[in-house]
Amino acid sequence: MNSRNGGTGVSLDARSLLAFGTLVALVATAGSLYLSLGLGLTPCRLCWYQRILMYPQVVVLGVAAVERRPAVARTALPLVGLGGGLAAYHSWLQVTQTTCGIGAISCAQIQYRVLGLTIPNLSLLAFLIVGIAVAVAWRRG
Repeated sequence: MNSRNGGTGVSLDARSLLAFGTLVALVATAGSLYLSLGLGLTPCRLCWYQRILMYPQVVVLGVAAVERRPAVARTALPLVGLGGGLAAYHSWLQVTQTTCGIGAISCAQIQYRVLGLTIPNLSLLAFLIVGIAVAVAWRRG
């Protein structure tokens, strides 16, 4: 019985958490590319900034997982924090229908939903999951 996890027998090590974070970042990256290239949606300025902060996570977390170096993954935390903050702000803009005043596409415009979540909501969810996975992996590493 494993006392560390309450006896459930399930314990995720740092490498598994980093691999999971890499997978989430990869799905977010592929999803954003599908929305713009596959469905022809034009990303607003805030969407671009969130992409810039998410895309490197695939490489950083992937390398950290493969090399078994959770400390490397902590370099991802500032990007995750900024990206999550932008996604939260972007979600707020959509709820309040407040324009951000930059770019050709309004940041408040809702172009697409998945299970009731807007694109910025999905981005925020991805940043939160990646951030939690990295923080726990770093602590366990």
